[in-house]
Amino acid sequence: MTVSTDARPAPAACETMADVRQGVDALDRQLVLLLAERQRYMDAAARIKQDRAAVRDNARVEDVVAKVKAAARAAGLSEEIAEPVWRTLIERCIAYEFGVWDQLRSQR
Repeated sequence: MTVSTDARPAPAACETMADVRQGVDALDRQLVLLLAERQRYMDAAARIKQDRAAVRDNARVEDVVAKVKAAARAAGLSEEIAEPVWRTLIERCIAYEFGVWDQLRSQR
């Protein structure tokens, strides 16, 4: 996957709300590409996991959240933003993976 490098002003260089919106819109497009790639990993996980109960792994959820919080701190992202965003993302990905898992097994 290639993340595009849309031209966008650095946040500190923004002088107008149009500049801010240009930067946010460019980042949103990049986030969509990254989330699409993450979804493809959920497709792979659903294909690989033989047991439906393995789709939800609470220990893995907490491991991912801990790693995200550490990465957020290192990047200067508020944990109050990072943690709930990732917990929601993880829950949606688990729900998606359950759906793919069920669909793959119903086609056999």
